[in-house]
Amino acid sequence: MLKKTSLALGGAALFLAWNGLLLLFLWSRPGALPGPQSPQQAPGSRLLPAQLLQLAQDAEAELRLQRELLLQIQKFSQQQQQQRRQKTPKPPQIAASAEAEPPVIPVLVLACDRSSVRRCLDKLLRYRPSARRFPVIVSQDCGHAETARVIASYGQAVAHIRQPDLSDVAVPPEHRKFQGYYKISRHYRWALGQVFRTFRYRAAIVVEDDLEVAPDFFEYFQAVLPLLQRDPSLWCASAWNDNGKEALVDAGRAELLYRTDFFPGLGWLLLAELWDELEPKWPAAFWDDWMRQPEQRRGRSCVRPEVSRTMTFGRKGVSHGQFFDQYLKFIKLNDRFVPFTQMDLSYLKKDEYERFFLQQVYSAPEVKLEELQKEAGKDLGAVRLQYRGRDSFKALAKALGLMDDLKSGVPRAGYRGIVSFVCRGRRVFLAPPSDWTGYDPSWS
Repeated sequence: MLKKTSLALGGAALFLAWNGLLLLFLWSRPGALPGPQSPQQAPGSRLLPAQLLQLAQDAEAELRLQRELLLQIQKFSQQQQQQRRQKTPKPPQIAASAEAEPPVIPVLVLACDRSSVRRCLDKLLRYRPSARRFPVIVSQDCGHAETARVIASYGQAVAHIRQPDLSDVAVPPEHRKFQGYYKISRHYRWALGQVFRTFRYRAAIVVEDDLEVAPDFFEYFQAVLPLLQRDPSLWCASAWNDNGKEALVDAGRAELLYRTDFFPGLGWLLLAELWDELEPKWPAAFWDDWMRQPEQRRGRSCVRPEVSRTMTFGRKGVSHGQFFDQYLKFIKLNDRFVPFTQMDLSYLKKDEYERFFLQQVYSAPEVKLEELQKEAGKDLGAVRLQYRGRDSFKALAKALGLMDDLKSGVPRAGYRGIVSFVCRGRRVFLAPPSDWTGYDPSWS
């Protein structure tokens, strides 16, 4: 349409120019039009033929007509351009929305013989913002019929896959009572293999069937995924704070995130590249403690929240409720939505995090346990409790209600040996001396 309009305008302009030149030529000819004539004019040129005069008059009338036609064409062209601008979407906006399309992150639910998996699945399906971006895959071991019926009742809302090998695992005689841990490790290897090898996803969130998730569970993992992809010093992100009991966290600062050297598990995100690294050497049993060994961690850290985005309701299991009554059942589950994807999380990059976090810790005044227990309140500011050895750490952790066990020398929720928590409303850092040089695996 635009091309046709341009041709019409060009033709009209050419026609007008030709007619104008012709008229100018006629007017400039001697005796071309009626009027006084000089005596010197030749007798034959006193009057032009009537046809020539009529031609000049017709040319003048055509000139006026073409001018009006040109104005109409210009007006029509402007109207067409205005209509096209109103109807056509802006390409930059379409491109921007396509680039902002979030990645697909499946949630792998490890299940066995708990029909209470329904509690886990109900919350996952309630809070996930998109079934396409967060497909739920339930991998079932054990062959438990009732649990299988519960999973099947969700129909197309979840994908149900089954671990094919339900046989007993050959274990050393001294590990006979740990048969369950061997089966769990075998199941993890098979299920993660399905996610990354068969379904070929590039990242996955792993939960077990006894976890309940927070309203911003998916928002959190969607926001931290780019950190894992860009920062090789991170190897996982976890929804769990091992010291996340209500009295030990600042529930009003649910947006706080930390780096930790301790692998938390209990709702965690990993990339396919990490599975490429771990799969060939995956352990026969006790996979989570194996993840905490220096050979696997290789100096890398995980991201973890101030307030947990998961809580466990599974007291019964292969661990026979270890830690459940003392710690796990008191974990505070976040109940307010934090828009992590709209926040700048670059402070979690290794160099920037260590710069501000270590300055915050070692600029805080050192206090004794007795002083901390006498005073309370946020207005008093952060303080530091210092430990100088394994026994010192365990004594302070136990007195403060923290989990006091160490894995390969790393305290739960610790970063560079520092554990951040709240005591009676006050921020406290349980920290080694500032000249700390690394973890001692003999502390385990």
